[in-house]
Amino acid sequence: MPPVSTTRTDTVSYRPKAGEIPTQPGVYRFRDANRRVLYVGKAKNLRARLSNYFQPLRSLHERTRRMVTTANSVEWTVVASEFEALQLEYTWIKEFNPPFNVQFRDDKSYPYLAVTLGDRIPRVMVTRNRNLKDARYFGPYTKVWAIRDTVDLMLKAFPVRSCSDGVYRRAELTGRPCLLGDIGKCAAPCVGRISPEDHRELAEDFVSFMAGNDSKYIRELTEKMKHAASTLDYEAAARHRDAIQALEAAMGKSAVVLHENVDLDAFGIAHDELAAAVQQFIVRGGRIRGVRSWVVDKELDIELGELVETVLQNAYEGSDAPPREIIVPELPEDASELEQWLMARRVEADEAGPVRRGPKSTGKVELRVAQRGDKAALAQTAEMNAKNALILYKTRRSSDFVARSKALNDIQDALGMADAPLRMECFDVSHLSGTNIVASMVVFEDGLPRKDQYRRFSIPESTDDTESIYQVITRRLAYLKDDAPGAGDVLGAGESAETHDTPETGDDRESGDDPGIDVDAELAEAAERRRRKFSYPPNLLIVDGGQPQVAAAQRALDESGVTGIQLAGIAKRLEEIWLPDSDFPVILPRNSDALFLVQRLRDEAHRFAITYQRARRKRDITSVLGEIPGLGPARVKELLKHFGSVAQLRQATPEQIAEVRGVGPTTAAAVYERLNAD
Repeated sequence: MPPVSTTRTDTVSYRPKAGEIPTQPGVYRFRDANRRVLYVGKAKNLRARLSNYFQPLRSLHERTRRMVTTANSVEWTVVASEFEALQLEYTWIKEFNPPFNVQFRDDKSYPYLAVTLGDRIPRVMVTRNRNLKDARYFGPYTKVWAIRDTVDLMLKAFPVRSCSDGVYRRAELTGRPCLLGDIGKCAAPCVGRISPEDHRELAEDFVSFMAGNDSKYIRELTEKMKHAASTLDYEAAARHRDAIQALEAAMGKSAVVLHENVDLDAFGIAHDELAAAVQQFIVRGGRIRGVRSWVVDKELDIELGELVETVLQNAYEGSDAPPREIIVPELPEDASELEQWLMARRVEADEAGPVRRGPKSTGKVELRVAQRGDKAALAQTAEMNAKNALILYKTRRSSDFVARSKALNDIQDALGMADAPLRMECFDVSHLSGTNIVASMVVFEDGLPRKDQYRRFSIPESTDDTESIYQVITRRLAYLKDDAPGAGDVLGAGESAETHDTPETGDDRESGDDPGIDVDAELAEAAERRRRKFSYPPNLLIVDGGQPQVAAAQRALDESGVTGIQLAGIAKRLEEIWLPDSDFPVILPRNSDALFLVQRLRDEAHRFAITYQRARRKRDITSVLGEIPGLGPARVKELLKHFGSVAQLRQATPEQIAEVRGVGPTTAAAVYERLNAD
């Protein structure tokens, strides 16, 4: 890493003078001491954009600071327009593969349906090779068998050659077609049953049907079937009927989502600080013809609009031609320039591809954010699939044994622990404007969650989050002392054992009437079992927060006298790991299994705390309203439904409350007084 200057501006030594940087559009590159390109970016105004990187280091985002301090120099190239800047940035990213730019990870090799229109005798084939010359591709498909089923049906209507080159040459030499020719699923150009010209026309019809002109062919075949029947050519009519049934069956395998003349791609993106999952729904002729998904690694913290730009560039960098309409979750700042780039890609693909039937495309591409209707529903479906894919990606990465082992070892090394953190506990606090304060404790053993050992805490009174952390850690550490108390001995004032250390699965038994059951003994035994699990010490104790929260937890740890536990905190904004009495955080490598594991632990603690806090809040307001004379459960439900939230209900006037069905002026006044009594 190059030396970092400690000048009065507290920035890097290679910072150029502001007057040296032009104000025109352009592309810039950060390089390290070995001249390797670390990051490529574009700007409408180079001076304004680069000045953001040379602020005082302490004010930069951690990832940006790491990139700037790793670099040794910055250089720029001025261009004539923002569109040219977009083109040059795209070219350089592909050429240099900078480590701090968005990295695309697609571990799937998707199967495609290809028609080799560049061959003298075109062939239909299923392939994962995207580099066949002059081939038309359809897909990608998630399953190979789905393509094979479609091809099998399509060949009944369009009997295009599907055999390999070796099989075709053998048939030519022997004069005998293969089995597909005998059963009518190939027109057998190998033995002269059809001319090469007529076979090419058949292949182009196949391509046209797959490209979305399916309804036209159904209508044409229907007319041919009727005409054949009217002329008493029943054999031809039967062939047309079978072809219609095959095409309708093939069409049925593609979900109908939009009007038949709609061609678009819908992108759904789910992302967090480290990664993003992308779902691309390919709609042609109003039907979903293919689905593609991949994962994006984010090295720098970028906004959704900028992420959309890089996703689209990656999606259409190969031979894929963009459709006329692309649905995205958010428009990037330079949406018009990106549309120009996509239009150029569309025209290039049209000109470079084989001649196809019908008019050529105009090249126009429109980026849109769907607001309502069927397209918005499709976009929501894509986003939902992206969210599920991101969860699955992180879960698989965390649950993989090799990845877990490496993550635990990396955490051990980064925090300087004597042993790997085989048991980790994470604590988070949740409240609503200082009310209904609760906390959660989640447990991971060997890198996997132990939900039966999760605990929930009620905090009767606290001044702030650090005080809440101190109380919770103190109560938890009380179980680790040699004279560990029973489940009810370390509760806060006014608290019950049920709300103190309840596992997520719950243990809420009710007393029965069977005299043969000693309910008190059973409950005592259950409490003892929970206490024994609760008293198992963690190797690593994590709190959600930075230096203040870690200091509060350390104070509780010191006062308890418990030793042998490593303490750390994770600050969400920068994903930094803070240790007690440390002025600088520990930075785990981005996209590392170690950081993924710590993140998942923190997110699980947050989820568990939020769930409990919401349940408490709902129960409390229902109880409060239920105490008001004349306000039963039905009217309480109607009140909450009408105002949508407790906060809106608290802000309502008596007149507004009286507008709710079944609530009169007297009851409304009582509700207002009760909610504003404090």
